[in-house]
Amino acid sequence: MSHVPLPLPAHHAPACACAPAAAEALAPASGGEPADSAGRFGPTHALILLIAFLGLGCGLFLAGTEIQTVLALLGGCGAIGAATLTAAGGGRRLMAVLVETAVLSVTDK
Repeated sequence: MSHVPLPLPAHHAPACACAPAAAEALAPASGGEPADSAGRFGPTHALILLIAFLGLGCGLFLAGTEIQTVLALLGGCGAIGAATLTAAGGGRRLMAVLVETAVLSVTDK
């Protein structure tokens, strides 16, 4: 493959007039999220996760995975997801209680 220099354009295309408006809509000057976004875990997200977990569980079972393994895998994924949502939502106290419960259940004390 030979190196052939590409000709440069004689003039640059004009900038899009909608770019500043789009950037403002995505990141308002007041900071925070846009007014039209909820920014929270809603019922639509829960439904999508439910369908994904049902599909994943069914797929693993149909592929020949033992049911105990499927349930353990899905339970672990659910625990990781709950911990992530709790940490991202600022629920540090709830997170501390969950970690303490998990540690106590493992140590059987």
